[in-house]
Amino acid sequence: MLFDTHVHLNARQFFEDREETIQRAKAAGVDYMVVVGFDRETIPLALEIAEQHDTIYAAVGWHPVDAIDMTGEDLSWIEELSAHPKVVALGEMGLDYHWDKSPKDVQKDVFRKQIHLAKKLKMPIIIHNREATEDIIQILQEEDAAEVGGIMHCYNDSVEYVQACLDMNFDISLGGPVTFKNATMPKDVAKAVPLDRLLIETDAPFLAPHPNRGKRNEPAYVALVAEKIAELRQMDVAEIEKITTENAFKRFNISPENE
Repeated sequence: MLFDTHVHLNARQFFEDREETIQRAKAAGVDYMVVVGFDRETIPLALEIAEQHDTIYAAVGWHPVDAIDMTGEDLSWIEELSAHPKVVALGEMGLDYHWDKSPKDVQKDVFRKQIHLAKKLKMPIIIHNREATEDIIQILQEEDAAEVGGIMHCYNDSVEYVQACLDMNFDISLGGPVTFKNATMPKDVAKAVPLDRLLIETDAPFLAPHPNRGKRNEPAYVALVAEKIAELRQMDVAEIEKITTENAFKRFNISPENE
C-alpha cells in the first residue's frame, strides 16, 4: 500500500480524466493521497475530491508565488475550511524565489501568517521551497513551527539542511527528481533521511519520475519513487512502501482502520 502525500488532482491537467487517474493509482497500490489546494480555484476542488473518496484527503493553504493575491478574507476562509474532517494539513505554503510575481517581503508575511494559523489550529504544515532554503529555515525557527511540524514537500536541497528540518519536527518528502539520472542531491538525501521521517509523493501533474520524465505525472507513479528509494537504500520495496505509508498516517493523524 502506497501513500502519495502531495498531489494536485485538482489541477486543470486532470479535468478530463480525474476518476480514471484515481483508478489507475489504486490499481498501482496507491490507496491514500492528499490533494493540495493552494489558491481560490484549487482549494474548493481539493475538498470536493476528498469528499468523494474515502481514502483521499485535502490540504488547504496559500502558495507563495501567489502571496501578493492573498487577502485577510482568504486567510479566514482557510481557517474555516480547516475544520472540515477531510482536511489534514495546512499548505502548501513557504517561499519561492524562482518566480517574481510576489515580492519576497510579501511572501514572508503570508508565510508567517499561515504558520500562526497552523499553531492556533494545531495542524501540520506543508512547505513549498524553491531557492529559499535558508530563509525558510530561519522563519520556521523564529515562528517556532516545530510546535506543529509538518512536511518539507518535494525536498530539493542538499543533505546539509536535512537535520535542521528534522530538528524542527519536519519530515522529508521525496518525489520524481530522486529518479532522475543525473540528480545526485535527492539520491544523497534519500539515503540519509532516517526511515521514520521519510515520505514519498508525486506532486502530479508535475515532476514525473523516470522513465516518464517530461510527461504528465500522476499518483500511480509514486510507486516508481518508492522503487528508486528502495534501490538506493538496498531495501525491499515493500518495506519502503510500508514505512512511508505508516509515516504519512502518523504525520496527518489518519487512522486507516477508521475508514
